[in-house]
Amino acid sequence: MDAVRGTSVEGPIVIRDGDGAQRELDALERRRGEAAGDVRDAIDRQIHLIEAGIDGEKRILFELTNSHVPMLILHDLNLKHHGLDAQIDFLVITECHQFVIECKNLFGDIEITSDGDFIRTVRYGRRFSREGIYSPITQNRRHIDLIRSLRRETKNALLKPLFDRSFADNYRSVVVLANPRTVLHARYARKEVRRQVIRADHLVDLMRRVDGEPDSVRSSGKEMRERADFFVQACVESPTDHVARFRRLVEAQANERTGTEQKDESD
Repeated sequence: MDAVRGTSVEGPIVIRDGDGAQRELDALERRRGEAAGDVRDAIDRQIHLIEAGIDGEKRILFELTNSHVPMLILHDLNLKHHGLDAQIDFLVITECHQFVIECKNLFGDIEITSDGDFIRTVRYGRRFSREGIYSPITQNRRHIDLIRSLRRETKNALLKPLFDRSFADNYRSVVVLANPRTVLHARYARKEVRRQVIRADHLVDLMRRVDGEPDSVRSSGKEMRERADFFVQACVESPTDHVARFRRLVEAQANERTGTEQKDESD
């Protein structure tokens, strides 16, 4: 992709608006027409999850683009480094920080325990179902670790110590619960956990508050665009593991049907 042009950043600017989820959704819908039985049901479940993810990311993008805050927005960023990969929902570059945003459009309410466990509660009529889910904070930490490794390689020996000292402040992890009906219960969660998990309608306020911290260092529009350009250039095509898996299952079903038909003909 071409380098990011211009220098001034007057408000929200979408630098990259990836369509990986939509392409995966389109591919699965095509496969769905070829599938049957359990495979078709599994594809339907995956389609539902992807649609929910797309809806959640649209809500976040709406909040960001209507914030009037100078920022560069990179949506659906796929990075690889030393055999590791990260699919980052949003990387937002403001004048003072880089926010790595993980979007969760979950059905049900979320409780965060004092141990940092995430518990989802879903109501079915008069019944309630509670289940643990993988920590999105841990997931986002892996994304940030990959960014750190990727960016560190661009620094010379003299700058690496400064980069290491300032990285944790410059790159902030944010987990956004995008479903407006989700209630977050985080009363007993540790402070460092509570400040990372918010609802979508609180995202811009959090970013303003973090950028307003006394020690925040402002970057120029040129510096912001140089960072955005680095990540745009580092971005790779999104893997389509689900599409490949369901393609194999659909093909296996087709081969099984062919074998059955041939057997019937021979009988």
